[in-house]
Amino acid sequence: MRWRDVKHGKVKQQKTKEKKVALNYATVFDKFKAFTTDTFMITMPILYITIYLVFGSREGFRENMANGWLIILVVHFSIIMAFWLKSGQTPGYKAYNLRVVDLNNQKPKAIELVLRYLYFLILFMSVFGLLVSFFREDRRGLHDLLSGTVVVRDV
Repeated sequence: MRWRDVKHGKVKQQKTKEKKVALNYATVFDKFKAFTTDTFMITMPILYITIYLVFGSREGFRENMANGWLIILVVHFSIIMAFWLKSGQTPGYKAYNLRVVDLNNQKPKAIELVLRYLYFLILFMSVFGLLVSFFREDRRGLHDLLSGTVVVRDV
């Protein structure tokens, strides 16, 4: 179909209908509660094990801080990805009936989840990306917008 034909009315332009899936978006407060729960259930044990068992003390960790944070982030990434790939829920998300899905309410692809994690890490430092969710109706943060994911409430 040529644009000229459509413009002159010889061919009618077909409108495509996009299916819009109704999602039950999670609130910012619910996501914050889940994040706090995950911090204490997943991140704190990783920090403790890395600092005191791997490096022996706070001083040992301080001397090798780059290696220590690399270990922490790799282990944290692995655990979070395992939870997300299995069920779309971390323990905190499960406690508050939340789930990470794509825009069609389906299980996200692995690459979308990896991007979501990486974008969250980067944007968590700037805080701006997290503030975006306060101004959007769907409560998606910038990391969700960039990765094509959304956090929904399971009913």
